[in-house]
Amino acid sequence: MIPRPSPSRLLLCTLRTRPQRTSIAQWRSAIYIQTNELSSHLKQRRLYSAPVPKKAPKIDRSKSKLFKSADEAVADLQSGSTILSAGFGLSGVADTLINAIKRRGKQSLHSLTAVSNNAGIEDVGGLALITKTGQVDRLIISFLGNNKALEKQFLTGNITIELCPQGTLAERIRCGGAGVPAFYTPTAVDTLLEEGKIPTKFNSDGKAIGFGTPRETRVFNGRKYLMETALTGDVAILRAWKVDEAGNCCFRYATKAFGPIMAKAARLTIVEAENIVPIGDLGPNEIDLPGIFVDRIVPATAEKHVEIKKLRDPAGSGKGKNISEAAARRERIARRAAKELKHGYYVNLGVGIPTSAAEYVPEGTKVWLQSENGLLGMGPHPTEGEVDPDIINAGKETVTILPGGSTFDSAESFGMIRGGHVDVSILGALQVSAAGDLANYMVPGKVFKGMGGAMDLVGNPDATKVVVATEHVARDGSPKIVQDCSLPLTGAKCVSTIITDMCVFEVDREMGELWLTELADGVSVEDVREKTGAKFTALSRLGSMD
Repeated sequence: MIPRPSPSRLLLCTLRTRPQRTSIAQWRSAIYIQTNELSSHLKQRRLYSAPVPKKAPKIDRSKSKLFKSADEAVADLQSGSTILSAGFGLSGVADTLINAIKRRGKQSLHSLTAVSNNAGIEDVGGLALITKTGQVDRLIISFLGNNKALEKQFLTGNITIELCPQGTLAERIRCGGAGVPAFYTPTAVDTLLEEGKIPTKFNSDGKAIGFGTPRETRVFNGRKYLMETALTGDVAILRAWKVDEAGNCCFRYATKAFGPIMAKAARLTIVEAENIVPIGDLGPNEIDLPGIFVDRIVPATAEKHVEIKKLRDPAGSGKGKNISEAAARRERIARRAAKELKHGYYVNLGVGIPTSAAEYVPEGTKVWLQSENGLLGMGPHPTEGEVDPDIINAGKETVTILPGGSTFDSAESFGMIRGGHVDVSILGALQVSAAGDLANYMVPGKVFKGMGGAMDLVGNPDATKVVVATEHVARDGSPKIVQDCSLPLTGAKCVSTIITDMCVFEVDREMGELWLTELADGVSVEDVREKTGAKFTALSRLGSMD
């Protein structure tokens, strides 16, 4: 039976004008249909009753996308805008446009929110150029980097910084450009990020007065996930290698890290191009970003910078020379960690000791090294003549790409990682617990740089084996392997193997137990017990690390 609708002007009008020969049933049906149409119309209007303030400049599709200069292209940017700034480290950063924003000055352009992987280097490049001028009030980044001026601004309350795992940041931006409002991720479950306890704001005395937002959680197939919301911007600024006059873009090597996804997530995208070519010069197979996502094009005039120029010795690695005791310990760890890298494996190596493991892979064993800034098939550090500012690793160091290697954007990279397509991930640690909990990014009371991609790298431990390679004790002699972590977690129950300069532990993540399986030469089980802060069981027949 059709329910009787509530009175309204529309109903009264319908009642007055009802044809006399229409049946009661037909009349009720007509009223019901029109009421639903009215309800639908009202609901649709309510969605737009409070329009989002538009900070993006007006786009005129009828005009050329070519602008004479970066200054002209940013002249109508508005204060209070959200700026998506592409690049990774100093690679692929739109410094021509950032310098133009800087020239606008704080009085003309201020109160900006800036989104990027990191904030650049003071007086060199990146967002640091406009955070120093005070034009940026809020940053959303994954890693603070080596920027002392920005650290001071943050710790004295002059800027708000939201730290976000690198893969989550990339996916939030990708979803923003794809019209997806939110998504669930395994990254950062059971960490301070889930609880909303990572500081975002300090007062002038260095006391935390603002924190993140607690995440909504949901269980899928017996596993907990965090809900993250999409991230969009008013303006995206990026640097491309080649751009045609229609806005089609071709990026070079690792410079595509955040470029394509940021262009898609902004209302207005401005590209600075190293080469501007006529329409037709770029073939369809060469285009990384279609012109539909690009609104303005300017010539790139800023020089490229190399953040960390790391070279290899063309004559050899130098192994076998006299080295310090500390270096010998690190070499022992790296040499043993290399045994985890089997032929044909796809592997991600963290900064420091984990990266060194690649040097000890036996000849004839082929492994594919993945770097989360968008490289697969990463090679050794370059010689002086091979240095290329567009080819860097996750530590912002210069590297090479081996035959068969590939490059891709950050969302694709972390899809590989979270999706379990990487076989092994090797990371460093501040602490590891008996249950495989990992803490490696933050010490309370000290300046923390951010989590970068670490939380994503340990986000799927059932598919990607997580190996920790670290010295057995900290600099102060305190144990790094503990019963329960006292430091903020990077991931819970994620580590399967622990390799130190003294021994190797296998972790039973379900039972929360450690098994001692190997010892270094000259190290006894009692030596390990003395320097380990967790209970463990030693196998009856222990292997040798060497």
